[in-house]
Amino acid sequence: MERTNPSSTTASPAASSLPDLPEPGGLCAIHQPNLFPRLTTLAKLFAAEYWIVLDDVQFTRRDYQHRARLADLDDQNRSQWLTIPTRLPYGRSTLIRDVLIDDPDRARRKTAGMLRQHYGASPYWPALARVLDEVLDTFDTGKAAAVAAASTHLLLDLLGWQGKILTSSDLPSRPGRSQRLADLCAVTRARAYLCGTGGMAYLDPAPFAAQGIDVLAFQPPTTTDIRSFSRRLGALSALAALGPQRLGTCLRRLSSGHVPLVVGA
Repeated sequence: MERTNPSSTTASPAASSLPDLPEPGGLCAIHQPNLFPRLTTLAKLFAAEYWIVLDDVQFTRRDYQHRARLADLDDQNRSQWLTIPTRLPYGRSTLIRDVLIDDPDRARRKTAGMLRQHYGASPYWPALARVLDEVLDTFDTGKAAAVAAASTHLLLDLLGWQGKILTSSDLPSRPGRSQRLADLCAVTRARAYLCGTGGMAYLDPAPFAAQGIDVLAFQPPTTTDIRSFSRRLGALSALAALGPQRLGTCLRRLSSGHVPLVVGA
């Protein structure tokens, strides 16, 4: 997915406008902001030391940038889409960061109602509700990306993640799908890029190798406790069923299971 206004600036840690960067040598994950992401996505971000929010690519209505699948507590096979209604001020070329929420107050009320309907009976609801209230507050921004990023960040915090979050639109990179990812890793001084199963289908390892960055394959959750949640359902379903402590333990166990794809030159 290409940016509609790609920068020709070569990634460089010397760039004067860079935000505060993580310590050199970290493990980097790059992913679009997803609304209450699937467990596979959350697990990948949890395994990284920092997450670059990819907000300067084109918005896709059929993706997870403004919607999430909520499963019933008693039957995971019964699920419902939670969707934030959106407006695209620049038509189909609108970038994720520019997508507006259509009637934020109404969208907030509907989201709050659906979350309570699906997970209010969970024994872990009090802990979840505190986090979800903070997510609901971001509807006031009017930006779908802000809500989606907050929903992911706050779930990571609930699970005990200690990482750092950066935003791709604040960092210089060159056009080209794999080149841009490699540049984002390089400008943040990462030692390795953590690649999900979807990214492995298209990733060109050459730009990473040229900048001395390892590419590691993230292994999706396969343990009995969380396997059934990982592919299709949102992480909220797993949290409501297992609780933050148990799920956090499972994800920490996964964090050491990366397989090298290519080692940087």
